[in-house]
Amino acid sequence: MNTLNGQIFKEMLESGCNNLTNQKKEIDARNVFPVPDGDTGTNMSLTFTNGMQEVNKSGSDVLSVVAKTFSRGLLMGARGNSGVILSQIFRGVSKAVKDKNEVNVREFAAAMKNGSAMAYKAVMRPVEGTILTVVREATDRAGAYVDENPEASLEEYVDILCKEAKDALDHTPDLLPVLKEAHVVDSGGSGLVVVFEGFRAYLSGAPIKEAVESEAVEEEKNEKASGYATEFILEISDANKNFFRRDEFRKSLEKYGNNITVIVDDQTVKVHVNTMTPGEVLTIGERYGEFTRIQIENFKYDLSPSILEEKKEEVPAEQKKYGIISVAAGDGLARLFTEYRADVVVSGGQTMNPSTEDICAAIRRVNARHIFVLPNNSNIIMAAKQAAEVTEDKDVIVLETKSVPQGLSACISFNPDAELKENEEAMKEAAANVKTGQVTYAIKNTTVNGREIHAGDYMGLYDKDIKLTDVDKVSAAKRLVDEMMDEDSEIVTLIKGKDASEEECKQVADYISGHYDVDVDVEDGGQPVYCFVIGVE
Repeated sequence: MNTLNGQIFKEMLESGCNNLTNQKKEIDARNVFPVPDGDTGTNMSLTFTNGMQEVNKSGSDVLSVVAKTFSRGLLMGARGNSGVILSQIFRGVSKAVKDKNEVNVREFAAAMKNGSAMAYKAVMRPVEGTILTVVREATDRAGAYVDENPEASLEEYVDILCKEAKDALDHTPDLLPVLKEAHVVDSGGSGLVVVFEGFRAYLSGAPIKEAVESEAVEEEKNEKASGYATEFILEISDANKNFFRRDEFRKSLEKYGNNITVIVDDQTVKVHVNTMTPGEVLTIGERYGEFTRIQIENFKYDLSPSILEEKKEEVPAEQKKYGIISVAAGDGLARLFTEYRADVVVSGGQTMNPSTEDICAAIRRVNARHIFVLPNNSNIIMAAKQAAEVTEDKDVIVLETKSVPQGLSACISFNPDAELKENEEAMKEAAANVKTGQVTYAIKNTTVNGREIHAGDYMGLYDKDIKLTDVDKVSAAKRLVDEMMDEDSEIVTLIKGKDASEEECKQVADYISGHYDVDVDVEDGGQPVYCFVIGVE
């Protein structure tokens, strides 16, 4: 095969998407740190799936249209840094095949190299030993092969692309010491290799199909009724209202959960489902329109009131000067950010990164001239910036808050009567003055920075570094506080997560008050993953 057209490209993408979906859990498990937040595979899979859904909805087989539609779908569905980088790779490919019905092998190789260049440009400080290295080395070497062998077929090019990507992936630990110490390769690079291998499978005549869970697995999932109670209210778009079928929609949800309720009122759909994979459920909803409310709760805990009977929040008629959007996981944190003037709180955080479209939807709900977005997580910043870029009718300022305490401090420093620049500088300064600590548990045995960590241990994380381990969460929190405090510390915010009791939280708060001359603010955040989140100012 010497040319690539839209139909072939679409089939390649479908095979790559299915391969990524089938292997996302293995990619998640390659997380370097033993924190229960490995979500690279899931983020990349959800991102890629959103792109394919847009391609399929378009119905086009024209190469330039397929590439552009896929790129747009990736852009809006991008979750996490890995998802954003993936979207930029195919954005570069799309730009290179603009207005073309087909390309030859050399042109496709050039398009892939353009995708690599676009991905590097999207990252402010590119780090080698990541997905960026894998895409650059693979496209450079495979492109060089085509230059040296002008008669090379598409199959030969993709075969070389896969081999070079795998070789680059295998060498990522040589570029990132943290990977070598943990005996893993880069997870984002792993996802890209899986996509390329899906391309090769299609061209070899054996396209990858999406794996279907066995009936035994389905039965077990339904009997346990565990995981997350996921509820959302969805407004079906005008473009999709004629395609939505309640029974088909419910059948799609049944693949991922049980105890399903679907209420349809004109173009509004209200859904409840218990599921182990809330991201998959949300992806099904995203196919048809825009979320107006989302609530996800760990099923083993008492749920907050259902949102199914709540009315859609309306955008205020009068435009105001400022608006604030914050990202947070947990009802307590959502209430807290709302009290601190956040107009919209997007549900998300570790293990549940919101997509670019999720943030865009929040921006559309805020009727303000200037909108501050607080990602509150380093893995959400790039998606937030993409949302700001595609928003044309509002001034969106993304403040690079990397933790919930930083976001809270930025909100507190906001002054509705101040000028824009004054507010932006004050909020940035407030966030920068916050030190963040978190206590969570280890999910596997590993070694990080020479420290041996055992599955089940509690870890104290200071910013991104694992500072200590302990068999007891309260003891870990106390020791972490000691690591964080200094003579300039004045305020400590202690945020209780779902996995900590009131008594455990009181013990930590009493320890802080008894050992340090600081003001202690205790909040019930209800956040998953982290038993305690500690902010020190």
